[in-house]
Amino acid sequence: MTRKIHLVVCGLVQGVGFRMFIERTARELRIAGWVRNLPDGTVEIEAEGPDSLIEELIKRAGTGPSKAQVREIRKRELQPGAPPEGFSVVC
Repeated sequence: MTRKIHLVVCGLVQGVGFRMFIERTARELRIAGWVRNLPDGTVEIEAEGPDSLIEELIKRAGTGPSKAQVREIRKRELQPGAPPEGFSVVC
């Protein structure tokens, strides 16, 4: 089953390689979508893929790279659609 999610990751997640970590993880899992920094210091992720792989992405986002300190992940389910091509970091 395909699933689409929107995540906002809170904590020490900017300036620690978090976006690159998520991009590598999503590409490894073959999940489509994007990641970006938000002005308030959080990181926003939108991802679409098989349910089990989305769960793995959420799990890994909860840890992040070694210097990250994830405090909270706010999750919202979205309606799956035509997934974007690949996964990218957007500004």
